[in-house]
Amino acid sequence: MADSNNAPQTETSELNTNYVYENRRYVGTKETVGFVLWDAAQSFNINKYSDRFITNIVQVDLSLQMIEQAINGVWDIVNDIFMGAIVDKTRTRWGKFRPYLLALAVPGLIGTCLYWLMPLMFAGRTSMDMTKFIFYVLLAFLREGIGTFQNIARNGLLSTITPHPVDRTRLITLANFASGTFGEKLPEQIMTVILDLIDNSVFKGGSKKTYYLASFVGMGMFTNFVASGMSMWFFMNSKERIMQSVETPSIMQGMKSIINNKPMLLLTLSGFLSSFGIGGSKSDYYIDVLHLASMTMITGIAAAPVSPASYAYVPWLRRHFSSRFLYISTNYISNFLNIFVFGIGCIGMNWKSKKGGIYQSTIGMLIVMSIYELIWTLFYGARSVIGTEMFNEAMDYCEWKNGYRTEAMTSVAKDIVQKVSAKFSSLISTGLKKLVKYDQTAYISGREQTDSVKFYMFAMFTIVPAITGALGIFPMLFYDLEGKKKEVMYAELLARRAELQKAADSGDTEALAKAAKEQREKV
Repeated sequence: MADSNNAPQTETSELNTNYVYENRRYVGTKETVGFVLWDAAQSFNINKYSDRFITNIVQVDLSLQMIEQAINGVWDIVNDIFMGAIVDKTRTRWGKFRPYLLALAVPGLIGTCLYWLMPLMFAGRTSMDMTKFIFYVLLAFLREGIGTFQNIARNGLLSTITPHPVDRTRLITLANFASGTFGEKLPEQIMTVILDLIDNSVFKGGSKKTYYLASFVGMGMFTNFVASGMSMWFFMNSKERIMQSVETPSIMQGMKSIINNKPMLLLTLSGFLSSFGIGGSKSDYYIDVLHLASMTMITGIAAAPVSPASYAYVPWLRRHFSSRFLYISTNYISNFLNIFVFGIGCIGMNWKSKKGGIYQSTIGMLIVMSIYELIWTLFYGARSVIGTEMFNEAMDYCEWKNGYRTEAMTSVAKDIVQKVSAKFSSLISTGLKKLVKYDQTAYISGREQTDSVKFYMFAMFTIVPAITGALGIFPMLFYDLEGKKKEVMYAELLARRAELQKAADSGDTEALAKAAKEQREKV
């Protein structure tokens, strides 16, 4: 019998509670390949350097960036609520989520092109130029709106592409393994090498500013078109397989499904607290302090063979350890490692002047960060799979308990609370950068940041986020969608979905509506 406090009361004695472990596949080879390409497209970009692009190439003043972050943060929250409600009420023959992914693909492509073309469009403008700033804000509004619809639809499609949790885990694991092994980070790595070559004056016959401009615009546009093409191919060949309720849920039902979904509430609260982690950019530290953007690649050499291998034992981990344990151990290992990195980096430093210390030594930090990357990568496979799969399980829990699914509203609610804390943290981080007098023009002119700024950049990617982001551990200590409870949930869902599918296949709309009503009454 299901849990009396958190689950519907339905008879399960005759249901197959080993359903979770059946090896049944719904997604075929062509769609699987498309899913892998789509997953790779999410990281086929140079977004790692977006902050540097806006700060050092486009050169929007840090104070204006803070204003944009505040304005766009409010818009981000407002549009999430309305767009989530719209998506949850969508019912079409193409599905609930695919129409948004298909319709917004081209507008998204255009918006991103305009983003990377900004330094050409506003060449010669100062960092306080209002025309450039207003365009930047309006473009951010447009891209945020499109991105919201796409993110909601992306999360929803992943939860409905197959009704089987094992099939879904297989897809997520395969996609992460393939994209991570076969070059999803290639553009980022190429860009890293290019930035190092420019920073160390390897290219002759032109100014650093010209080379930086050409690199960012060229790579930004190239990755945008390639990633969009990969995504569109999948959208055209994908399918939603979990039937939505005949009646669209009201906004109040959507809110109810969030409040009574304990697994999602805990995941959301954990993400909210973790997002308060105030942090800086590791790549900024590598570039501005060590003058070696390629440090990311070099420190990952020893860990490279471990990354694909880490996916091999994900199924074993899923069978032998709880989702709660895997979530905490894989998501917060970096917090603990960063504390040790900070301590080692401060050895030999003059605390008054901030001079010296291993953190300013390229060789010293190469060794320290190589060890960090090796340990961190051991958890990479499980971390890439477990968070996504727990969200999907929480969506199945919503269907089990309420009789309908609210992927959009739930995704929106989860994202909003994380965005509130993340926007706050971003504002603080940008403000601190301004406060310690970070020089925005030093990068393209070849000047050094001061020792105090260098120390700030080191601390802001190590000890500060390690401490401020660790609060997210505590909510997950109460996560209980495990073991027998989860088995019963999937066994009952299998039976319900079979009944609804049988009614749908009959073509009798009255029978389908009656079956749906009976399902709702049962829960």
